[in-house]
Amino acid sequence: MKHFIIAILLAGCFQVAQAASNRIFVTNERSNDITVIDGSSLEVEKTIKVGDRPRGIGISPDGAELYVAVSEDNAIAVIDLGSLELLRKFEAGSDPETFAVHPDGNIYISNEDDAKASVFDPATGRQLAEIQVGLEPEGVAISPDGKHVIVTSESTNMLHVIQVPEHTIIANILVGARPRAAVFNNSGDLAYATSEISGEVKKIDMTSYEVIAVKKIADEKAKPKDVILSKDETKLYVAGGRANQIIVLDADTMELIKGIPVGKRVWGLAMSRDGKRVFTTNGVSGTVSVIDTEDDEVIKTITVGKFPWGVVIDD
Repeated sequence: MKHFIIAILLAGCFQVAQAASNRIFVTNERSNDITVIDGSSLEVEKTIKVGDRPRGIGISPDGAELYVAVSEDNAIAVIDLGSLELLRKFEAGSDPETFAVHPDGNIYISNEDDAKASVFDPATGRQLAEIQVGLEPEGVAISPDGKHVIVTSESTNMLHVIQVPEHTIIANILVGARPRAAVFNNSGDLAYATSEISGEVKKIDMTSYEVIAVKKIADEKAKPKDVILSKDETKLYVAGGRANQIIVLDADTMELIKGIPVGKRVWGLAMSRDGKRVFTTNGVSGTVSVIDTEDDEVIKTITVGKFPWGVVIDD
């Protein structure tokens, strides 16, 4: 009996991660809702109203909750991933556009109107820190070890590197005009960032904080927005914006591998856990494109809400 009681007490000390639902979640900034897509059938399962202009989206480390940045409401909406019901909202500063979820569960938010990044505990809605950055912060990326956060500032044309847990800026990296998004490699010693107006993708050494390679996208219509790295770290997938294509680059040489035609005004990107599929949000088309990464070809186009922006996968 004694051992049985001890076992129960120990079990209560550990939080068990919720099983993945195998769903794709898409924010639609003009229909003010979330489209839920079944990951097996690739069919729309449900639509969830969340508030005025949802954009950034992410999942808690334990897989229990979905977080949505509702920009015009100045809030983060929290959705239960089991029931797909809206649980609560909490105030998250002025115009929370994009955020990233830290391994410890806190979320790092870019507050575009206030030129700052803020850190919140989503369980309590309490603000933990505030970091002044450049004008119009947007993209947020967290290193795999959780020790560094990159925030892009569109009007200052910089990547701000924030050290965690001190929440101090340790580097400001000048990049091309209007940087939008960034991503770390698995070891955290490299990062890649897009610059929308200059039409560039930059490769950054995160030990020296220096730009070590620049790729100018040849297509004049290209307005690079989101960027993700393949699971084997050989390829970069870049959302080309008005070029209406995904630009695939060699992650080492930064040379063009392929352009993949998708819908109009492609913005957001997400990759499945096994790396076999990439999902894109095509704002003007109101669709999501599904790309098979073995051939880098679109295998399905899914109609979602009005102006899809962000996408995340619970797999």
